[in-house]
Amino acid sequence: MYAVETFNLTRTFGSFTAVDKVTLKIPQGQIYGFLGPNGSGKSTTIRMLCGILSPTSGSGRLLGRDLATQGEEIKSLIGYMSQKFSLYDDLTVTENLEFYAGMYGLSGAERRERIEAMLEMADLKDRRREMTANLSGGFKQRLALGCSIIHNPPVLFLDEPTGGVDPKSRRRFWDIIYRLARGGTTVMVTTHFMDEAEHCDKIGFIFEGRLIADDSPLRLKQGLPGYLCEFPAADPMAVFAELKAAKIAWIDIYPYGTTVHALVPPGELGNIGSYAYTIITPSLEDVFVYYVKSHRKELNA
Repeated sequence: MYAVETFNLTRTFGSFTAVDKVTLKIPQGQIYGFLGPNGSGKSTTIRMLCGILSPTSGSGRLLGRDLATQGEEIKSLIGYMSQKFSLYDDLTVTENLEFYAGMYGLSGAERRERIEAMLEMADLKDRRREMTANLSGGFKQRLALGCSIIHNPPVLFLDEPTGGVDPKSRRRFWDIIYRLARGGTTVMVTTHFMDEAEHCDKIGFIFEGRLIADDSPLRLKQGLPGYLCEFPAADPMAVFAELKAAKIAWIDIYPYGTTVHALVPPGELGNIGSYAYTIITPSLEDVFVYYVKSHRKELNA
């Protein structure tokens, strides 16, 4: 059974199509990375999956519940955490957890047990009486996660959860996510950090409302055509212009930091021998660039 399954899920606002025929299948216990630029449709998709926003057309189910007709039931089965951390700074750590436990209808022994478990998970047992406003970004992040999963939801949505925290806190946060997934929780996470996306079981690239790629990080990289060559460059734009003007049938070529990256057909490798280059493994950023350009070519065609 899939935790999340959609078919041609679409949402329009007037004449604007925010999400365009998105089809997803996310197995239970999987970490699914959802990547795309601002305005690409990530948040609108998640709002539909959370039962907050009804699809205009298409269909979807979360743990067997219909997105269009069972939104209230879906809300009880999910946890949601955003980059903004929905915490009350004028409450203590424990008071925030108490508030969310009450929202989710926890009471008695179960309520006490879940609060203690969240304090343990977030390493906040010794800070339970501290005002939330005084916590560091990393502690606030873990407290917000505790508040979002205090009711032990089987599906968790994380919307840019690691923005604004230091690298050590990011790594610790992801260790917790891995533990949740091993315990059977399905996690869908949006992120701008490509290194985080590398650790997801599957990745979906959404662009201009459309899902343009959907596979494991490894298979996405292996799916790029030709060889990815990296050209060192003191002046990347000058080297890019020179290479682009060369009579070589590049699949794609673009500046990349202090280098130039080019996708080269196997038969063309012999024609670039006069340039210094290294054949490299594509990064997810290379994959994203390729799929965005391919999507634009399809639209133009």
